[in-house]
Amino acid sequence: MERYQEIERSIIKKYRKEIWCKFTTAINDYQLLQQGDQIAVCISGGKDSMLCAKLLQEIKRHGKFDFRLEFIVMDPGYNKKNREQIEYNAQLLNIPIKIFESNIFSVVEEVHDSPCYLCARMRRGHLYAYAKELGCNKIALGHHFDDVIETTMMSMLYSGQMKSMMPKLHSTNFPGMELIRPMYLIKEEDIIHWQHYNQLTFIQCACRFTENLSRPEEQVTSKREEMKLLIKQLRTVSPFIDSNIFRSTHNVNLDTMIGWERHHKKYSFLDEYDS
Repeated sequence: MERYQEIERSIIKKYRKEIWCKFTTAINDYQLLQQGDQIAVCISGGKDSMLCAKLLQEIKRHGKFDFRLEFIVMDPGYNKKNREQIEYNAQLLNIPIKIFESNIFSVVEEVHDSPCYLCARMRRGHLYAYAKELGCNKIALGHHFDDVIETTMMSMLYSGQMKSMMPKLHSTNFPGMELIRPMYLIKEEDIIHWQHYNQLTFIQCACRFTENLSRPEEQVTSKREEMKLLIKQLRTVSPFIDSNIFRSTHNVNLDTMIGWERHHKKYSFLDEYDS
């Protein structure tokens, strides 16, 4: 059995409950795939996007309907070591990637306010554009369960809004394109276990901003990192905290909300209070 086949087998067998079943549940519950889809799987080189690629390969192989996959990697200015690591992992995992270049790191390097936010937006735009060139109607990203609850918490604590990360959404700038998150229900700790079990090494954040800092990357503070630490602390209080945060976005009771927004229009409980 080839190395990549052993890794694929671990997804279906050893991590069936933690990864595979949660992946297929998300696909079905949120209706992420349809017959004839042309999906661009966006690979950053990290553990999440690489696993996402393998999961989609597996469901295409064992699924009930046909769709096409393109595995795209945007090089925004990686150093040589990171670029080579991505290429090595793609070959090891039997993922036929297509790499295209951009100068995003050079552009963002000159920005002092919210460089990570700008970088993410620019990356998304380049990926949509390239996916459209390839004839795709969807892009798949490797966001997972922890990304969802961290985003929800950040929105509440730092923006004063109740907003979450959707399992899929239509692009506003690229008509006909849709973004899907097939790993929506998979916890990060299980992804890490899968990575370590298979002795895989993936790149971390590879931007020049973190490269140029004088302290290790794990010490770089960010709002998302704060949320990770906060949720980790809350889990020591109750193991159900993270699941309850996640479920709360599925069970919003508008009868108890003071105000809400729908299609960019704001509503108040007073609008129907005396009705």
